Amino acid sequence: MLPFLWKHREKPPLFTRPWFKSWAKRVRTFPALIAGLLRIQRLRAKGARIGAGTIIGPAKIRGAQRLTVGENSFIGRAEIRAYAEIKIGSNVCINDRVLFLNGGHDLRHPAWTRTTAPIVIEDFAWIATGATILAGVKVGRGAVVSACAVVSGDIPDFALAFGNPAQVVENVRTKSFSYSPVRSVALFNAWLGSPKLKAEES
Repeated sequence: MLPFLWKHREKPPLFTRPWFKSWAKRVRTFPALIAGLLRIQRLRAKGARIGAGTIIGPAKIRGAQRLTVGENSFIGRAEIRAYAEIKIGSNVCINDRVLFLNGGHDLRHPAWTRTTAPIVIEDFAWIATGATILAGVKVGRGAVVSACAVVSGDIPDFALAFGNPAQVVENVRTKSFSYSPVRSVALFNAWLGSPKLKAEES
């Protein structure tokens, strides 16, 4: 990640106000950037498969060996309890206080045995603050799970899920995507510049 940021860094004219401003941001966010890189390194050492450019905040992750995350995805202060496989695609945004829970107990079994089922989050999905994703769920490409929603069934591509239990409205989002959620993270735009400002300039 560091070589990528250095190669693609924004290069304002030397010693101008934008130059000082960009380097002040880089110095301020550098400790958090290093902490994030070390966090990903530790998760990979435990068996997690994490794609290039992905940022994972101080999330609580149990069962890292069953976690797969694609490229350029963002995971905030989420809680991930991977009792079975959890597969998260590329360019996915998972906000703070999201809970992934794919293990439970069979209430009909006399020994109260554990039950598990995988969770799949497709590319460009957005799981908003405080949402809960339960065992066996597939969230489709570009789908949105709104804040505090509780999802126990599949969400189709480009749909919106909201409420507890989650209700689904189909075909809410565009079917064409050109963004990467990590580009909006302070750690990245300190080096690459704000995507919002670039859009306004173009």
